[in-house]
Amino acid sequence: MRVLLIGGTGFLGRQVVDRLLAQGHVLLVPTRDFSAGRKQLADSAVTLTQADVHEDAALDRLVAGCDVVVNFVGILHSRGGQPYGADFDRAHVQLPRRIALACQKYQVNRFIHISALGADIQGPSGYLRSKAAGENAIRDVCWNVGHCSYTIFRPSVMFGPEDKFMNMFAQLARFLFVLPIARAHAKLQPVFVGDVADAVAKLVAMPHAINKTYELAGPGVYTLGELVKLAALWSGRSRFVLALPMFLGRLQAMVFESLPGEPLMSRDNLASLSVDNVSTGPIDPDLDIEMTSLESVAPNYLQKNKCRT
Repeated sequence: MRVLLIGGTGFLGRQVVDRLLAQGHVLLVPTRDFSAGRKQLADSAVTLTQADVHEDAALDRLVAGCDVVVNFVGILHSRGGQPYGADFDRAHVQLPRRIALACQKYQVNRFIHISALGADIQGPSGYLRSKAAGENAIRDVCWNVGHCSYTIFRPSVMFGPEDKFMNMFAQLARFLFVLPIARAHAKLQPVFVGDVADAVAKLVAMPHAINKTYELAGPGVYTLGELVKLAALWSGRSRFVLALPMFLGRLQAMVFESLPGEPLMSRDNLASLSVDNVSTGPIDPDLDIEMTSLESVAPNYLQKNKCRT
């Protein structure tokens, strides 16, 4: 099959690319920066094309002639706004709607969309609300317009060798002997990126998975404070986690938001942590995946963060 992977150069997308190529699919991956995209997929036989998927004409050209479309696009930060900021709206709501409409237009009957665990239109953060609004936009197109079916995945925060989660905490532990963390008691159920990639690759050609939503979470539930301590420990350091009260947590997030580059933490991220990010039940038997534990993977890749302190 010919599969379009939107966001296929990212952390999860690259893993799915490897699996689908091994299955013999023909892959098309758009990127706005061809040279950067080629570096990300340097050893891949994928067809990489320069395109801006936020342009309707470019999206039409990409979707036409494909059998399956997979959307990995997601962002963690946005300008403010209600019920979510403009950046969340563009990436999480408008783009999925436009992809679904393009699938309908060109009669592409398989649309796989990566959402987020805890997506909720009444959620505490713009991130979670926009993720839910994107899911609803897809369902609205596929149910009311027709000629399109969807599969939605809701993964928890993902860990793996190139993650920006456990690696970030390990890097902070290199420079700080005390790690001040807000919402330290929030519960999370992190999932291995390879398991998510396996699930996506399996369902590309699985007809009975249409119009279904799957949660993806790992076998262990941890508090945020526990995860920070483990990241530090597995990178060769024992660190104390200081649970910040919320007013200091918000102040910390405001400072991070004002710094150049992508913030380590935003006030919206902090709001997301006000609800536990755990699955509502066991993994769906459709997926037939034994989920990988954090302890079996993370200590190995966090070794690279070891240094003398």
